[in-house]
Amino acid sequence: MKKYNVGIIGYGWAASAHIPAINATSLAQVTAVCSSRELDAEALSAAHGGEIAVFRNLDEMLARPDIDAVSICSLPARHVEQAILAARAGKHLILEKPLCLVPEDLRRLQAAVAEAGVRTCVCFELRFSSQFAVTRSVLDSGLLGRVHYGEVDYYHGIGPWYGQFRWNVKREAAGSSLLSAGCHALDALLLCMGGEVETVFSAATNSAHADLKAYEYPSTSVTILQFADGRVGKVASCIDCLQPYYFHTHLVGSEGSLLDNKFHSTRLGLDKGKWSELSLKLADSGDVSDHPYQAQFEAFFNAVAAGTEMPLTSLAEAIRTHEVIFAADRSAQLGRPVKLSEVA
Repeated sequence: MKKYNVGIIGYGWAASAHIPAINATSLAQVTAVCSSRELDAEALSAAHGGEIAVFRNLDEMLARPDIDAVSICSLPARHVEQAILAARAGKHLILEKPLCLVPEDLRRLQAAVAEAGVRTCVCFELRFSSQFAVTRSVLDSGLLGRVHYGEVDYYHGIGPWYGQFRWNVKREAAGSSLLSAGCHALDALLLCMGGEVETVFSAATNSAHADLKAYEYPSTSVTILQFADGRVGKVASCIDCLQPYYFHTHLVGSEGSLLDNKFHSTRLGLDKGKWSELSLKLADSGDVSDHPYQAQFEAFFNAVAAGTEMPLTSLAEAIRTHEVIFAADRSAQLGRPVKLSEVA
């Protein structure tokens, strides 16, 4: 079976994880990089173990007929325009999150992808993590019964000590706490809860710490989700915390509960006075090198080869998550509940 040639757009932190993950798959290899920085093709090829062409102009890279797909690892504000250009050039798309910073761009991207007929993969890679693979298995087995309440929270202090900080503090570059990073928690909640979100209500605030005053938008937000079937959920996105990284997950159902890597189920006759432990690797790091990109990209290129949409993290799935994010950010701005129909 042929290997798909992949061009990387943006050679920064995310690309440092995408390149080895793509090269480790059975169906793809990185053969080009487009960056605004001066890069040496020989040094880049040596660093990544393959022949890589270097481009400064995106149109030139997209014009290459031997490139089958692109992985967009640039700054968030550039994602949509680059993705639309790549789709029109017939390239399959791997897109880092967030897809875009305003809801109108979701429709532009959706239309361009539909018209081009290309396949898509959005980097909500935690859906492929050990933690959420096991969590989904617990849910699918019925051990928790019907989950009526869930909360997934993102605690990751992104301050001057973190490379992303230099652009992450700017509203025009990162958008909001949820768009910047907390989107992973909201996406994980939607994965676990299923169903359609009807209304969200969000409030947001900032840290008073001197190092974190550079944020041009509220760096902590809390969002309550009302699902169409009456269930409820909660997502906190806290990128100004001073603590270890923590991806808090708590699901409450009619037959039991799950808390991170622990669970209780009445269906197994377990002792309700203590948790039982699940053998899994927690999502406990914000470092991209620790994320399950390889499993996600393997699924993507297998789907491309089969001519189907990939499971779990296609554009359609990601648009649903982004619509909830945009509704939440609008709610925090307006100080009132917002229906998904207002942004969908």
